[in-house]
Amino acid sequence: MIVMKHKLDAIGLLCPLPVLKARKRLQPLATGDTLEILADDPAAIVDVPHFCVEAGHELVELRDDGAAQIYVIRKGR
Repeated sequence: MIVMKHKLDAIGLLCPLPVLKARKRLQPLATGDTLEILADDPAAIVDVPHFCVEAGHELVELRDDGAAQIYVIRKGR
């Protein structure tokens, strides 16, 4: 199985837009593909992990990148 990596730049977007855009980007992806989100919304630190749990995706990584955070999500079934 080939895993594809995708990116979403959500810098400057405020709640709930980073999660809404992530949901839309994840829909056409294959199970196991990853989406890397770059976000600077303070609410994303709560919203993104909660979205993953609710939608059945895996939050693979969360790290700081200056004033922003990088979230890596693996699409679930």
